[in-house]
This record gives sequence, C-alpha cells and structure tokens, in this order.
Amino acid sequence: MKVAFLACAALLVSGASAAVHFKETFDDTWSSRWQKSSWKKADGSAGEFTLSAGKWFGDAEADKGIQTGPDSKFFATYAAMDSAVDTTGKDLVLQFSVKHEQDLDCGGGYIKLIPASSADKMESFGGDTPYSIMFGPDICGYATKKVHVILTYKGTNYLIKKDIQALTDQLTHVYTLVIKPDNTYQVLVDLKEVASGSLTDDWDMLPPKTIKDPKATKPEDWDENEKIADPEDIKPEGWDDIPATIADPDAKKPEDWDDEEDGTWEAPTLPNPEYKGEWKPKMIDNPAYKGIWVAPDIPNPDFTPDDSLYAFKDLKFVGFELWQVKAGSIFDNIFVGDSLEEAEAFANDTWAKSKDGEKAAFDKGGTVVNHDGQAVADVLVVGERIAAVGLDLKAPEGAYVVNASGKLVMPGG
Repeated sequence: MKVAFLACAALLVSGASAAVHFKETFDDTWSSRWQKSSWKKADGSAGEFTLSAGKWFGDAEADKGIQTGPDSKFFATYAAMDSAVDTTGKDLVLQFSVKHEQDLDCGGGYIKLIPASSADKMESFGGDTPYSIMFGPDICGYATKKVHVILTYKGTNYLIKKDIQALTDQLTHVYTLVIKPDNTYQVLVDLKEVASGSLTDDWDMLPPKTIKDPKATKPEDWDENEKIADPEDIKPEGWDDIPATIADPDAKKPEDWDDEEDGTWEAPTLPNPEYKGEWKPKMIDNPAYKGIWVAPDIPNPDFTPDDSLYAFKDLKFVGFELWQVKAGSIFDNIFVGDSLEEAEAFANDTWAKSKDGEKAAFDKGGTVVNHDGQAVADVLVVGERIAAVGLDLKAPEGAYVVNASGKLVMPGG
C-alpha cells in the first residue's frame, strides 16, 4: 500500500533526528488532503487534477500521481502541513517528481511552499497568492527550458541568476532543492547535483558586495586603441595619379549626335580596374594598448550581510499553481523536511524503484498510425497484438505502430 501522507514526523536517520514536515505519494485518498482552488473557475479556464499513473509506468499503483487536464487551462491545488515550519538553524529540503508524458511544449511544472500568512487567501490560491519558494521546471518552446528557483525575501520574489537546464523528455524526474543555514544551496535532478552556490551571490536579494568606484576616472595616458597605423608604411609613388574612372574605350559617338545642338560628345565612364582606392597605411598592434578601461571595484557601502537569508519562519502549505498549453503532467512523491539523506531515501524507495520499468514501458508503448500518418490510438504492444485504449485488437490494414520515441514497433496486420 502506498505511503499517503506524513506531516511533522521525527525520524531517526544516521543517529540524528530528522524532521519530515510533509510527504505525499498520492493514493485513492489524496483528495481528502488536497484542496481545489477556486482560482479561474468563474471564467471557465480552471483545469483539474486527477489521479493517474499515466500511459507508461513501472508500477500501476505506486506510480500514481495527480495529472493535469484538459489542455490550455490553469491548475491550482494545495495541501496544508500540520503546523507552520520554521527553518531557522536547519536545512530545508524540498523534493518532488514530475512526468511530462504529454511532451510539454509550454507550461509550468513547479511546486510552491506558501507561508501561513497566506492562509486567508488559500481558498482562491492562484498566481497572485504570496508564496515563499517556487521550485521546478518551466518549459516553453526552444527559449525556455529551465529549472526555476524563486525565493521570497522581505516581500519580493527573486529568481536565481544561474541558468539550470530542465529535462524535457517524457519520463519521470525528481527535482530536489536544499537550502542550508550557511546561506548555501543545492539543486539536484534525479539525485545528481546540477547547481550549487551561495544565496548571497546567486540571487539579488542583497545589494552587490562590491560596486564600481564612482569617483574613479580613466588616466589621461590610458590607450584603448588595440590597433594603430603603421608609421613605417609609406604610400607608393603614383598611387594618387590613378583615376577612379576612365572613359569607356569601346564607346562610340552616336551617328545622329550633333555637336552644335547636343554639345561636345564625351564617352561614358566606367570604373578603372587599376584604381586601388584611397591609400591607407596598414594597421599593426599598438604597443601602448592597455585594454578597455574599467573602473576598479570598491566595497559597496549599501551592502549589509544577512546571515538569515536561508530562513523561512512560517511555511504552512504545499501547492501547485500552473498554466499549461498541453496538459498531462503527473506530479508525485513530494517531500518537505530537513534531511537530504531522508529525501534521497524516499526517492530511492519510490521513483528509483519504478524508473527502469517506466522506461521499458515507454519504449514499448506507442501509437497506431494509419497509412496517412494520422494517429489512431495510444497503445501498448502485447506480444503480436496491441492494446489500444483498453482494447485488444490488431492494427488496421496498412497501419503501423510507432513507439513514444518515434521508432517503428510493429507493422499493422
């Protein structure tokens, strides 16, 4: 049976007490813990979350999560932790899995942690509801394929300055964020670190530590010219005697040309093939070149360190607030706690046990395509037959089956 929910539980890990504030693996009772937001319902643009393992999975029950649908909708749902969480003096670990089995073209796949101060706004939880952390993949076309890490500091949301690449395939992936009391962080994808650093340096929550000296001026003898004219290069004799154009030697005065009425006839001109243009000395490296002058850095008088950047005082809710053009993402295996080791153990007990089976099902599954190349139905290949939308049948005459990777699986019978 799936582990459904565990809030504010103390677990013994490696001899130390690790707090697990929230766990969710989504079973048939999930809707008793998660609330549907009224956001966007009035105008009919609100979508729904439904329990599903999707089209390919390793374990039909264990891999169930909540799936977005239908297309081109807004999605919002949330659950409360048993009590508000204060991360002062402790690590914060936020982890979840997402599968974009619909081959997401534009939409979000991130999770939010929301403070207790937003409690009176949660009934209509949506894009304008204040949150503390937003974390996860965001994909839209070729330009946006990144992992967002947005932290709220003194009422303002700050996006990480690093570009963390999101995975864009159609399999389940685990995203993990760790925020530590020494004001450092880690981002892991599938339990492998993809980014780490300083909260001070990688967000603009604080003014920069240094600034360019506003009083500094470029020295008068500072030479920024990388190249100079060669003083030893001399213009060849006769260079300027060659005209740019010459009279066309093949031109002839028209027979009906009257010098008295038309004036003296002159042959038309054409570019002179001997003309070399304005002479310029060749350019050489400037021995006095010092590069482009930049004002020196000095300590920023407006910078004040904040050792509590990492701390969130009243985390209370876990939520998904999304917009997707093509729906179908499945969210699962949420963890909020203070131990990366515990989060990794949770991922190994859930995602890791199913990922190989899911990949095998993905490679085996496919779509019945008719002779015009149009998709007929999603399928799984079972022996020499196919299962399409729960039915056992043979492919139509002239059809063929293409798997989720676009490879031919079997011809039609």
